[in-house]
Amino acid sequence: MTKQLKNLILVDDDDIMVFLTKRLVAKTNLAKLSQVFGNGEDLINFLKENQDKPEVLPEVIFLDLFMPVMDGWEFLEEYDQIKPVLCKEITIYVITSSVSSTDFNKAKKNKHVSDYIVKPMDKEQFTAIIKSI
Repeated sequence: MTKQLKNLILVDDDDIMVFLTKRLVAKTNLAKLSQVFGNGEDLINFLKENQDKPEVLPEVIFLDLFMPVMDGWEFLEEYDQIKPVLCKEITIYVITSSVSSTDFNKAKKNKHVSDYIVKPMDKEQFTAIIKSI
């Protein structure tokens, strides 16, 4: 029996993808989607505010690359700066519509990114991700 993740965060400004991900999470019952953010800046602020609260920080972040205000790349740069003060290890997956090999290679080279998944994520991918954590 796989343990349910308590805190999964989705960072995506696409309402359809947010809806589909919420449905996927609910259908599998493997994780609790605790927060949805429409841009990276809101998530950075959340992480800073809760840096010493392991019960609030997520185990996993699903990060879109292309969003307003602060995109996924900018988020990863900021995350690199705040990661040392976070009291919990967080696994980040890039979930994007980009099929660009440039984006793929850039994400794979980033030490904070566990994997690169092209939208839409299916049930098998989601289940494999959660079970690997």
